[in-house]
Amino acid sequence: MAKEVSAGGVVYRRTKDNRIELMIIEDRYLKASLPKGKREKGETMEETALREIREETGIEGKVVQPLETIYYNYYNPKFGAVKKEVHYYLVEAMAGTLVPQLEEIHTVAWMSPEAAWEKQAKNGYQNNISVLSKAYELLGLDHRKEKTS
Repeated sequence: MAKEVSAGGVVYRRTKDNRIELMIIEDRYLKASLPKGKREKGETMEETALREIREETGIEGKVVQPLETIYYNYYNPKFGAVKKEVHYYLVEAMAGTLVPQLEEIHTVAWMSPEAAWEKQAKNGYQNNISVLSKAYELLGLDHRKEKTS
C-alpha cells in the first residue's frame, strides 16, 4: 500500500472587533474541509502546512501549535489503496487575501465559529470533527458557539 504524508491547518483570524473567524474550504468534491497538502522533500510538517495554506487560499499564517495527526485510507485510480497521514496545526492568519486555488479547491471563506461548525457538521469529513474540536478548545470557543463573557 502506498503512503502519503500531508499537513494542513485550522486557520483563524481576529476581526477588528476581536471576534474569531475560521477558514473553511470547499474541496473539489464540494465537501467542507480544511486546507492541506502533500509534504515536499526537505520540508518540516509545519512548513508544509503553511505552504499549502498559502497556495490553496492566499493566506500567510503562523503555526500556533499542533492539533492532531489523523490517519485514513483512500483509493487512488493510479496507485490503488493509499494510507494517508495528515498533520494538522492551529494556524493564525497574518496576511493575505482569500483567493481559492481553483485547481485544488472550489471555494474558501471566513466564517463565524457557529457557521464553520454547522458547515462541517452538514457537509464535512467525519475525521475533521476532532481536529476542529481541538482548535475550538484552544481558541476558547465552545464547540459550536463563542463563549460569551
